[in-house]
Amino acid sequence: MLNDQELLRYSRQILLQHVDIDGQLRLKDSRVLIVGLGGLGAPVALYLAAAGVGELHLADFDTVDLTNLQRQIIHDTASVGMSKVDSALQRLSAINPQIQLVPHRQALDADSLAAAVAAVDLVLDCSDNFTTREAVNAACVAARKPLVSGAAIRLEGQLSVFDPRRAESPCYHCLYGHGSEAELTCSEAGVVGPLVGLVGSLQALEALKLLVGFGEPLVGRLLLIDALGSRFRELRVKRDPGCSVCGTPHA
Repeated sequence: MLNDQELLRYSRQILLQHVDIDGQLRLKDSRVLIVGLGGLGAPVALYLAAAGVGELHLADFDTVDLTNLQRQIIHDTASVGMSKVDSALQRLSAINPQIQLVPHRQALDADSLAAAVAAVDLVLDCSDNFTTREAVNAACVAARKPLVSGAAIRLEGQLSVFDPRRAESPCYHCLYGHGSEAELTCSEAGVVGPLVGLVGSLQALEALKLLVGFGEPLVGRLLLIDALGSRFRELRVKRDPGCSVCGTPHA
C-alpha cells in the first residue's frame, strides 16, 4: 500500500484518472533499467524517480566531464570526475529517498546485460552509440521486455517503443539494420541541450504509460523531432519477419 507520505508526494499524479491509486501502486512495484546517464538518461532518471518508480537500475561506466554539463542535467559542477552512476545516485536519492536505486558502474557485457534486463520490467536505452543499442535491443527481445529507445544529435531527435510482448511490434534492428549516420556521437556532431531534455522527457512519459497501462505507446511508430523548425513527424514502422534479431527462424 501507499503510506501517507507517498499519497501526498504523488497526489497530483494520483488525481489523474489514468493513474489513480492502482496506477501509483504499479509504479511502486516496477523495476526499470536505464542504460546511459547522459543527456537522455538524465531527464529519464529524474522524472521516473520523481514519479515513484519503485526500483531504478542505473547503468553507465563513464565519469562526469565538464563538457557534459551543458545538457546532462542530473550532474553538476561538483560531480566532474565522479562516476556518472554515483553522481546520479546522489541526485536521485535527494529527490526521492523512498525508491530503491541499483547501480551498474561497469560496462555491461553480454552476460551481465542479459542479467540486468531479466531483473527489470522495462528498459530505457539512453546510450549514444549503435553497438550498445543493438546489444540492449537483442537482450530485450530475448527476455521479452519492452524497450523505450531515444536518440538526439545536432537539432534532430528520434523516439520509439519496441515491445516484444506484442506480435506486431518491430524491434530496433527491424528499423535500423546495421547502423547509419546515427553512429556519430554528440562529441563529434554537437547537440543542443533542450533537445535531449525533450527526447528524454518523452522517453520517461512512454515508460510511465507502459508501466501503468494507459494511453497509446509508440509501438510501431517512430517519432521524428525537428528542433530547428519546431516540428514533429511520425512514421509507421512494421516488424520485419526476416529480422535477424526478432524474426521467425527458418528450419
